[in-house]
Amino acid sequence: MTRYDVIVVGAGVAGSLVAHRLGGHGRRVLVLEAGAAAPASHEPSADPLTTYLTASAKVPGSPYRAHPAAPWPEVTDLSGTEASPGFRAVGHLRQDGPLAYASGYVRVNGGTGNVWTGLAPRMLPEDFDTESFGYGRRWPLTYADLEPHYRAAEAELGVAADADEQREHAGLPLPDGYVFPMRPLPASRVDRLLAARLDGRRVKDPASSCEVELRVVGTPHARNGVPDPRYDGGRGYVPRGRDGRPEPGNRCVGNASCVPHCPSYAKYTPLKTQGRWSPTVTLRDRSVVSRVLVDGRGRATGVEYRSYDGQVSVAHADVVVLAAHAVENARLLLLSRLADRSGQVGRNLMDHPVLLTWGLLPEDAGPYRGPGSVSGFEGFRTGRARRLRAPFRIELGAWGWAWAKGSVDSDVAHFLTEQGLFGAELRRAVGDRVRRQFTLQFEMEQGADPANRVTLHPRERDPLGLPRPLVTYDLDEHVKEGMAAARAVSDQIFALLDAEDHTDYSPAAAWPGRFSYGGRTYGYRGAGHAAGTHIMGDSAATSVVDAWQRCWDHPGLYAVGCGSMPSVATSNPTLTMAALALRSAERVEADLAARDRPGHLTPPPAPSAPQAPTPPSPTRGAST
Repeated sequence: MTRYDVIVVGAGVAGSLVAHRLGGHGRRVLVLEAGAAAPASHEPSADPLTTYLTASAKVPGSPYRAHPAAPWPEVTDLSGTEASPGFRAVGHLRQDGPLAYASGYVRVNGGTGNVWTGLAPRMLPEDFDTESFGYGRRWPLTYADLEPHYRAAEAELGVAADADEQREHAGLPLPDGYVFPMRPLPASRVDRLLAARLDGRRVKDPASSCEVELRVVGTPHARNGVPDPRYDGGRGYVPRGRDGRPEPGNRCVGNASCVPHCPSYAKYTPLKTQGRWSPTVTLRDRSVVSRVLVDGRGRATGVEYRSYDGQVSVAHADVVVLAAHAVENARLLLLSRLADRSGQVGRNLMDHPVLLTWGLLPEDAGPYRGPGSVSGFEGFRTGRARRLRAPFRIELGAWGWAWAKGSVDSDVAHFLTEQGLFGAELRRAVGDRVRRQFTLQFEMEQGADPANRVTLHPRERDPLGLPRPLVTYDLDEHVKEGMAAARAVSDQIFALLDAEDHTDYSPAAAWPGRFSYGGRTYGYRGAGHAAGTHIMGDSAATSVVDAWQRCWDHPGLYAVGCGSMPSVATSNPTLTMAALALRSAERVEADLAARDRPGHLTPPPAPSAPQAPTPPSPTRGAST
């Protein structure tokens, strides 16, 4: 049996980066991935683009085929109902909460990092301490502590952005002279339209009664644009194409399908990092880890895992790194009955519940060209209003109403079935509607709440006999106040644009995330940003991992990924997760280096010199 220096569970963004860094130091790393890296000989070809194009539902997991032995929750597993609790969940991820946890993930090689949006903003310095605003949890490290690792993550992922714009309008304290690897992506047509109409205009935040200035600001993207020759002290940056190979000419060419699949391979995925792994890194796919092994002192010694046919194997290492997604990491810790001295394993589940509003502009918005969102409004992320309502960032949706109402097919169905249009009249109606569509996407911060949690289902088992994850989820008053404020801001923006507001959270079946608040109905989507299930802190009594993502209770056991984050703020979390993973990789390497360092040999004490016998004391009366 081969013994490894490190076992990494999960080959997504965090796991692939940790394996890459440790492999670069010559460490023997075994990566166990529950999903498939390639189809087996008896399985049909599984080119992601072909699978996506032929899928009946264009959902995040549609480029891939789930194997029964490693199922994942798809958004189609959720549906809304008119009855309480207003949703129904089937499939891998079961739910019993008051509201729906509306996000999924995928279990394939590369994980959910295959199907992410590619948006890579940093968190803001104040995001690391939401306790000062009266909610959530404080991080055990600061923005300054993580800043060098943010730069390292931006190099690994290949981020395109304007540093000066991020400093001035997003409030990021980037180091003097720093530039991103690539220049910012060009603004979309809807970005330019809204900037021309709204930049410098003000809207009222109903929570704080303060006015907020609107300004369209570019979002950092982990997708290939034009390299910045000033990067890295003038050495520049070479974009990486499919499998991580240098491709200087690789660019985003506007396929408008980057969620879930980028045909030009301009968007970063973990497969690009895996393409640069050293030969000392071994990937073993179709391996579902079912238990972490520890010795009598609680130190991690390896894992037990199962192949798709149920065969059980064991692998041993000095360090075990869990990087299997926030939900699956928590599930694995619970299955192993480990790391739960604080009682926080599985708790504090967070997401970015996204409020969508959509409408028609008076002019051509040019949708369905390029990424789903290129820019946004940054003015609602910070400030004292944060005490009163959840902060939010507004993404400008560039794919029409796709996220809110589905693909263009739904527009065709509307005119065909509801208005009875055919032929040229139908084409004109569809064309006029689609070209003017736009969406505002309000990405809400959700604070850490122990009541939102992942547990093991008491009865339901997956095909390998392992308990399915069970989620209990709700939105608190802080988030609902944020959504109410967001909707009021949306109303003002639509008025400034002379836009027709078509926002309508019906039918109920299409909105499993739906609630009424203050006499108004709100619908939300999940952003796929699961976080907080093995939360980080500065005390073993209140958290699961420390600032290095080491499990307090078990030397040699790390739990990395968004599950460690005490807050998710208003930034898409992948870049922060990557920065944390790189920081943890440094700690793992330091631990292994200490293990390998020759012991300090202390010379044995020199033998004592023979002592002369003590002459007997003269005694009274003795003769001399």
